[in-house]
Amino acid sequence: MEDNNTIMKAIDYIEENLDGKLSLDEISNKVGYSKFHLNRLFSERVGCTLYKYIQTRRLTMAAEKLVYTTKPIIEIAYESNYDSQQSFTLAFRQLYLCTPQRYRIIGIHTPKLNRFTINNHLMTIYKFAVKCEGKVA
Repeated sequence: MEDNNTIMKAIDYIEENLDGKLSLDEISNKVGYSKFHLNRLFSERVGCTLYKYIQTRRLTMAAEKLVYTTKPIIEIAYESNYDSQQSFTLAFRQLYLCTPQRYRIIGIHTPKLNRFTINNHLMTIYKFAVKCEGKVA
């Protein structure tokens, strides 16, 4: 239960600072865990590393801006913490399988990762199912 609170504290901090520079050191200091333990715990509970979570959330928000605003792509790239439109386009294409320009033309926003939340009951059921799955066979 305490681990879930720590994860949610980290996620709250990430979501509040998604448009700024975020580092593993900064996040771990905020929640009071070592960066190695926090990253391991985060990966176990969320299913991806802190870095991947941040990157995917930023790209998801960028995709929303592409569809619902007329901001230039370079501005969205900078707001998403990319140093260039080229690096933004490469990351965006890997996640959405098309360029930001093409995504904007299509005009349908499909979030790849919404804000993660932990439901303690479902988490318990999932862990039980995983343990049982390992014993069967």
